[in-house]
Amino acid sequence: MIRVFLADSHTVFRQALIRLLSDETDIRVVGEAGDGTGTLDGVRHAPCDVCLLEFAMPGRSGIELLRLLHQDQPDLAILVLSAQSEQTHAVRCIRAGAQGYLCKTSSAAMVLDGIRRLAAGQMVLNPALTQELALTMLTENNDEPHRRLSDREYQVFGRLVAGFPVSRIARDLQVSVKTVSTHKTRIQHKLQCNGIADMVRYAQQHDLLEQMNKG
Repeated sequence: MIRVFLADSHTVFRQALIRLLSDETDIRVVGEAGDGTGTLDGVRHAPCDVCLLEFAMPGRSGIELLRLLHQDQPDLAILVLSAQSEQTHAVRCIRAGAQGYLCKTSSAAMVLDGIRRLAAGQMVLNPALTQELALTMLTENNDEPHRRLSDREYQVFGRLVAGFPVSRIARDLQVSVKTVSTHKTRIQHKLQCNGIADMVRYAQQHDLLEQMNKG
């Protein structure tokens, strides 16, 4: 029996997944959560084999939540379900500890197959991303400067571009203002930007704005 934990901020979506999985004789939902804290607590108290994880949830989410889950439950197979289809996003998820990445527009059959493949120790990727993702990871000698950003720098970059003040970013990421300012300096150096306006232009030129707004 494959034990599955569902982590998604949308109750209707979780209920739909529960209905879908309840028809499968080899899969059982053992828990669910609607935010990052609930997910971390839930997988600790409900032993599971696979976690279906929404990328963007309230509180801790995204790359940070992925890393925490992977550190806390290294044997847990994590399948990210995201509204984003960009390969850059998928690469960051895989590197943070996810074993699978599917878009939320994937079919029910694809999700079921993904759960079973993850439980069998295989990696799962949206077919439309597979070749592009592989090429990206093989050739990512950072020909684009933003690929040299660390995950935390990328988070700060996205928030700066969105117009958030440093104090707000520090509060959201639960770090000091000084730490955010240090990240900002490093981002400007890596992207060769002189300020926020340059960062926004860079994000526009590299088609990153829509991706950041989703995540």
